[in-house]
Amino acid sequence: MPTLSAINWLLIFIAAFVIGLSKAGLKGIDLVNIAIMAIVFGGKASTGIVLPLLCLADVFAVIYYHRHAQWKQFWKLIPWIIIGILIGVYTGRELNETIFRKVMAVIIIVSVMIMLWTEIRKTIRLPSNRLFAATMGSIAGFTSMLGNLAGAYSNLYFLAMRMPKNNFIGTAAWLFLIINFLKLPFQIIYWKNIDLSSLQTDLILLPAMVLGFLCGIKIVAKIKDESYRKIVIALTLAGALMIFLKR
Repeated sequence: MPTLSAINWLLIFIAAFVIGLSKAGLKGIDLVNIAIMAIVFGGKASTGIVLPLLCLADVFAVIYYHRHAQWKQFWKLIPWIIIGILIGVYTGRELNETIFRKVMAVIIIVSVMIMLWTEIRKTIRLPSNRLFAATMGSIAGFTSMLGNLAGAYSNLYFLAMRMPKNNFIGTAAWLFLIINFLKLPFQIIYWKNIDLSSLQTDLILLPAMVLGFLCGIKIVAKIKDESYRKIVIALTLAGALMIFLKR
């Protein structure tokens, strides 16, 4: 288990709490967790700490929201996400983490700006064809493997589809359950990012994640559909800016 300062422990407890909030349905806030964990552990190493927590949180999310999934949207995305993950596995070792994160943050920011424009101009709709699903899915898979950034792209896709709150959360829950468990063997065997030491850290952080999930359930239940869209857009933009500004 890594030796961390009291400040760093506080930061990663906050990050674990944020994971719970995100999986309970506060989509977009997960980018804050990614930025915090990368600050404490470094970009690539942090993915090994975060992934087991994400897997457990995904199980909670599926148990709670499983009935709300829209399987048509799930099957549109999942093959492309798997392709993106496999590309990320074999190219991730060679990429400069700082450049990668800044480029991805810029793409997310631009995408959110487009989303905001469509919110202002109600007559404009983003494309719902297979090419759009293939593009967003493959980018989501690629960025998920390299930095757990898939949430931002799946958020943008589901927002573009104008999915109701519970359908959004339920579909995302199943999607990320598959994605994150698929990534586990690659992180353990190929990247060697998950070991006994990282799992000990996860065990300490687990109560914070569970508390975040329980709090998130109560918060999300009080949010109306139209307000939920605006909150997801705002949180995704804030998280992308945080990642971009991180050194």
